[in-house]
Amino acid sequence: MNNIIGRADEIYRLERCMEENEAQLVIVYGRRRVGKTFLINEFFQGRFDFKFTGSFDQPMELQLRNFTTEINRQTGKKLDIAKDWTEAFDYLRDYLDLLDDHEKTVVFFDEMPWMDTPKSGFLSAFEWFWNAWGCAKKNLVFIICGSSSSWMVDKIDHNKGGLFNRVSCRIYLDAFRLKEMEMYLESREIHWSRYDIIQCYMILGGIPYYLKQLDNKLSFNENIDNLFFRKRAELWDEFDHLYHTLFANSEQHIKIVETLSAKRGGLTRKEIVEKTKLPNNGVLTKMLDNLEKSGFIRIYDSFGKTKRDKYYQLSDYYTTFYFRFIKGNYGKDEHYWSNTIDNPARRAWAGFTFEQVCMSHVEQIKKALGISGVLTEISTWKRNGDSDHRGAQIDLIIDRRDMVVNLCEIKFSTNEYVIDKDYDMVLRNKLEAFRNGTGTNKTLQLTMITTYGVARNQYSSFVGKQVVMEDLFA
Repeated sequence: MNNIIGRADEIYRLERCMEENEAQLVIVYGRRRVGKTFLINEFFQGRFDFKFTGSFDQPMELQLRNFTTEINRQTGKKLDIAKDWTEAFDYLRDYLDLLDDHEKTVVFFDEMPWMDTPKSGFLSAFEWFWNAWGCAKKNLVFIICGSSSSWMVDKIDHNKGGLFNRVSCRIYLDAFRLKEMEMYLESREIHWSRYDIIQCYMILGGIPYYLKQLDNKLSFNENIDNLFFRKRAELWDEFDHLYHTLFANSEQHIKIVETLSAKRGGLTRKEIVEKTKLPNNGVLTKMLDNLEKSGFIRIYDSFGKTKRDKYYQLSDYYTTFYFRFIKGNYGKDEHYWSNTIDNPARRAWAGFTFEQVCMSHVEQIKKALGISGVLTEISTWKRNGDSDHRGAQIDLIIDRRDMVVNLCEIKFSTNEYVIDKDYDMVLRNKLEAFRNGTGTNKTLQLTMITTYGVARNQYSSFVGKQVVMEDLFA
């Protein structure tokens, strides 16, 4: 396990499963490319009693052929190709029954959602296998892994049929946070400043597969050119592959994320319907749920509003980068990123994407503020301008149980951020608008989250608390 960066909680939970004296059904899910298979392979060091991987977009007949081949390879037999999944699981049961009951038996099914092809009867066959035999096999640890998080949750974790309440351990594998990303880069002899690491995070989002493509002989800007903008770059076609392998009706899912990419603060469901022209029905609910469970969008509340007013926001960094810079730009300039260091569009992108980074590191922000142990709710807030009121928006709100609300202003800059007279007035107006618009009687504390802090001048004293880039690496 020496090759695993971070993942301490996941390792601990897998160790607990191996110590239990009853059958364990373990599910591991998360965004594609996040390192699920790597984690399981490294933890068990490849010591599986049986391992099978589903094949994307392949018919049941091929899946069963591959499954039987693996069984024959393990047993040395020459079984006929299973005619259906019930027979395939019967083969597996017969093989596992031959193993020593005094040793842990570990079975790993990778990309299980791909095995569940239409009309294959896969899921019912697996339910039969587990309920008729597997759940009583005290030394059995059965690990299910899949990138289609919605399938993993709906079909296994929230199963209302034969697998109801059968999962003994569920592991959602998230992307690296900044500290883990820094550790990973160091392990690959990539020694960048934390400013460059944050910029890299804004693009690759702490996804291990993407980070693995970085070249330690190139600078940050050269790496981005190399990965995205040169002809036939490693990640030039990643977008289509990413969505088409996860969602059956990927075009509709892409329409949603593309619409969200144009609105950094997110959209309500009503606004999504208006802009995409998609029907406001259960299908849309399912697509939004799929995107949220797969880690592409986040759902958050607007301060003081009901749950019906929740916002949907694009949270996948690579997808945001794709729509902002890659789509329509591929192959035009192989050194695009290096040539646009001071481009206004790039500065604007960095500004709102840094807000996303902060949203992904709320626990680190709370630690920097000294409120890790305080119960909090996270939200945002905005008021549209009209004839009576000036518009206002708060990037991040930390509503604390101790009757304090941190109103966070997030700014990405190359140096200390300077608050001038005009911006000082903007900040004061925001706090006043928030107080009047929400009617809260809690203490409001203006909190600046910046890369290098706020420069001291006659206006900086209005800032109650500060969080800097270094704090996000805690």
